[in-house]
Order: sequence, then structure tokens, then C-alpha cells
Amino acid sequence: MADQPTPHWQPIAQLPLIASLIDGALDDAEEQDATLQEAKPKPHVLDDDTVGRVVKVYTEQHEDLWLYEEQLRRWHAGTLTDAQRREVERLTGQLRRLRARIDAILALADELGRGTIEKVLAKSDLEMGLEFLLGHPLEWER
Repeated sequence: MADQPTPHWQPIAQLPLIASLIDGALDDAEEQDATLQEAKPKPHVLDDDTVGRVVKVYTEQHEDLWLYEEQLRRWHAGTLTDAQRREVERLTGQLRRLRARIDAILALADELGRGTIEKVLAKSDLEMGLEFLLGHPLEWER
């Protein structure tokens, strides 16, 4: 964050815009999590590039959450109407849920990244046979 430009903090009039960004990000993260959950039993349907893009996008988003948190903190410390205060508090909760969802996505992407099609194709016939017989992936380093 040291070489990042100083943020331009928004006036409370921008509350609807910030709300739509936070709510939209949470909706997108929930959809991405559901998609990754579908791939969990069959990670070989994913490739390294796809998993890499998920990790890149959600790592960047995770690193930017502090901007929303600070914006909401600044608004909360200021003079607000009751409706504005309720919305800022709602968005603070949405942001907590978004952070947790992104953490879950990154953990799942890490797990899925160990079983992508490239990882499966790199295994020998012996490894594949042992994994089939044992009913789970082998846990040794290549």
C-alpha cells in the first residue's frame, strides 16, 4: 500500500454508489464461491490458469477491502441521519461477510489448485492407480 495513491474519500452523498459496489461484490463472491464448490468433488475440470485468475482477482479484491472499511469508518464518525447510519452499519456487516467469503474463496482455490487437469496429467500411471485404490490423492511432494 505504500506506493498507492492517497484515496479520494467520498462524501456521504455517494453512499448509494458505495452500497451498490459492496453489495455487488458480495453477490459476485457468493456466486463465485458456489461455482467453486461445484468443482470441489472434481477439481480436474479446472485448469491452472482458471484457478490462477480466481486467486489473482480475489487477492486484489481482498487487498482493497480496507478502502471500503475506512470509508465507512469515516462516514460513521461523521454526522449522519438515522437512515444513513443504519445503511453504514448494514454495509459494515456486508463488508465483514465479503471478507469472510473472499477468504473462503481463496482457501478453496488453493485446495482446487492441487487437483487441476494439469496436475492430474502430470501424474504417472502408478500414482493414478494408487490414488484410485486408496480412494484419495497421494500427499507426497514431486
